[in-house]
Amino acid sequence: MLEHGGNLRDAALRFGRDDWLDLSTGINPHWYPAPALPGNAWHRLPEADPELALAAAAYYGAPLMLPVAGTQAAIQALPRLRMPSRVTVAAPSYAEHAHHWNDHGHTLTQTSYEALGAAVANSDVMVICNPNNPTGASVPAAQLLQWADQLAARGGWLVVDEAFGDTAQHNSIAAHSGRPGLIVLRSVGKFFGLAGIRLGFVAAHADLLRDLADLLGPWAVSGPAQHIALAALRDRTWQEHTLDQLLASGERLHQLLAAHDIHSAGTALFQWWSEERAEAFWQHMAERGIWVRLFKQAARGIRLGLPPDEEGWQRLETALNEWTNKEHT
Repeated sequence: MLEHGGNLRDAALRFGRDDWLDLSTGINPHWYPAPALPGNAWHRLPEADPELALAAAAYYGAPLMLPVAGTQAAIQALPRLRMPSRVTVAAPSYAEHAHHWNDHGHTLTQTSYEALGAAVANSDVMVICNPNNPTGASVPAAQLLQWADQLAARGGWLVVDEAFGDTAQHNSIAAHSGRPGLIVLRSVGKFFGLAGIRLGFVAAHADLLRDLADLLGPWAVSGPAQHIALAALRDRTWQEHTLDQLLASGERLHQLLAAHDIHSAGTALFQWWSEERAEAFWQHMAERGIWVRLFKQAARGIRLGLPPDEEGWQRLETALNEWTNKEHT
C-alpha cells in the first residue's frame, strides 16, 4: 500500500510517544457532530437512500451524484471501466490516482501542472486534483471545461478530484458533470472532518454512474455513514460557520509559516512547501510530538494541516521557533 497521512500508529512505534499533534492530513480538525443513529442502524442492510444523493447534488451543485465508500473506491474502480487508454495524471498529486491507472492495460504518463495543456492532445484520459493535494495548485474552471470538451470529442474522460474543493467552491466544475466524459470526485472526509465514515460522491453522466454503481455492487455505503452524511450535507448553518473558520485558520497557518521564512502555498485546510531539508524538518517535528507529512520523491517537501486548538497552535509555533534557531546557528 502507498503511504498516507494520519498514520499515528507508525509514529508511536517509531518515536515511542502518545501525545501526538497530528498535522499529517488535510482533514478539518473540528469535525461535524454526528447525530444519534437510529436503533436499527447496525442491523439493517444499508439500502441506498435516494435522499442522500439529492442532498449531495444540492450541496455540491451537481446534476447527479453517486455515493461511494470514500472517493478511494471510485479511484480504484474508474480505471476498470475503460479499455486500455493513454492516461495523463497531473503530478505531483494524490498518489492513488497514478497507482491505479497504471494497471488494467493503461499507458500512464505523469505530467506537471504547467504542462497539462500540451498533454491533452496525446491523452484519452486526464486526471487532475483541483485544488491539488499536496501543493494546493489549481486550474481555472474554464480551462478544465475546455480540456473536457477536447477529450470528450474523441470519447475521452477528464477526471477532476475536488476532494479539497469545499473551501474553493467557486472553482468547482461539478455543475457541468452531466456532460459525457466529465467525472468529478467529492469527499465528505476533508471539509466535514468525517474521514472515518468512508463516504464520497461521484458526479458524472447518468450512464457512467450506472456503470460505476454496477461495478461497485450493492450496499456500497454503510447505513450509519448515510445517516450522518445526510445531516451534515443539509446543515447550512454549520457549513457556513465552518467555512469562515477554516478560511481564517488557513490564513493563520500561512502567516505563521511566513514568519519563519517558509514560503508555502495550499488551501484553507493545509499548507505545503518545497523543503531542501525535508527529512530533517520532519524529524525535528516528530521529536517534539508533531506529526507532519513528508514527501520524499520529486515533490520533495512538507505538508501541514491545521492544529485543532490554541494549545496545538502554540506547540507548532514553539517547534517552528526552535527549527528556525537551529537553522540559523
